[in-house]
Amino acid sequence: MIVNPRVKGFICTTAHPAGCRANVDEQIRFIREQAPIANAPKRVLVIGASTGYGLASRITAAFGCNARTIGVFFEKPASRNRTASAGWYNSAAFQCAADNAGLYAKSINGDAFSDAVKEKTIEMIKADLGQIDLLVYSLASPRRLHPVTGTLHSSVLKPIGKTVTQIGLDTDRELIKSFTLQPAVQQEIDDTVVVMGADDWERWVHQLSEAGVLAPGCKTTVYTYIGEKVTRDIYWDGTIGAAKKDLDRAAAMLSSNGVEASVSVLKAVVTQSSAAIPVMPLYLALLFKLMKQDGSHEGCIEQIYRLFSECLYNTDPRLDEGGRNRVDDRETRHEIQAEVEKLWPQVTTENLNSISDFQGFRAEFLKLFGFGLTEIDYETDFDVDVKINGLLDLTQ
Repeated sequence: MIVNPRVKGFICTTAHPAGCRANVDEQIRFIREQAPIANAPKRVLVIGASTGYGLASRITAAFGCNARTIGVFFEKPASRNRTASAGWYNSAAFQCAADNAGLYAKSINGDAFSDAVKEKTIEMIKADLGQIDLLVYSLASPRRLHPVTGTLHSSVLKPIGKTVTQIGLDTDRELIKSFTLQPAVQQEIDDTVVVMGADDWERWVHQLSEAGVLAPGCKTTVYTYIGEKVTRDIYWDGTIGAAKKDLDRAAAMLSSNGVEASVSVLKAVVTQSSAAIPVMPLYLALLFKLMKQDGSHEGCIEQIYRLFSECLYNTDPRLDEGGRNRVDDRETRHEIQAEVEKLWPQVTTENLNSISDFQGFRAEFLKLFGFGLTEIDYETDFDVDVKINGLLDLTQ
């Protein structure tokens, strides 16, 4: 099949198998070029291991720490005339690279919120690893079927306590426009916390602990974003922020129960999730230009390498007043944020491409799905039915 991107808004309904593999290989090369990570974990479980920060975490663990890894994700294989999801192709590429390097790697495809996936993961750990040294929780989903109540909860992106009007970017039409979001009602806040807060992370830790598969001194971390003034009303002070603040509560609770739990604050990057937040594409386009200009721009793999080497496995980790690991330090520098705030009211549809790096944002978005890479001939037929070696698929 000749595969082309089909994009509308923050959704791309196609993915390119060779492009996704090239992305994974590029991240692996980066990790292999870095200094070894001291005191590295050797048995790692990553929940949400197929894209973005979760994929980068698995790559860093495997190729930077020589760790045996288990990855859990929920992705779709190719069917009829449809390509597989990008995460499927990413996972297939990772598995192939791990196999070629002689590294243990197994994956489970299914609903990580479910007890069934947790039980199968525990069985795999017991059979193959015995115990794990690190649990990374990097799950992102718009909805969650609660395994106890059977209730389907959906998250919303809304401010809390006030109506917010702000400029944003229509990425389809490259148009700067104003948007208004009404405040969330309490049920929407509660549902968002259930989906995106700490409940499922806690359930994973508790069930793994009860099964005896957490090694002494086991670490677990969950990823979050805080941001600065421009994104504050929509993100940190909104419904998503309410869910993310729940992670701090859980980290303290889990740490008091014998697990070394932490929240890790990462920088803003292009993901399907971030592209869906009205203010983020414009913020990212401005941020990219400024950080590329001073040489501080980073993607997922650079961030996660620094998280492992400077925070999680550093004897003197960089923590904030809340005890969180901070790897967003380059984004949140005063000079960067002051310039973002200065440029924000100046952006128009006409000057978008000169005042920001919107084309860089667009390129990063397409790259998530394996498109826009110069080394790939996109006019060539590719086999889109790619298998993942040794996959335990619980979606069948």
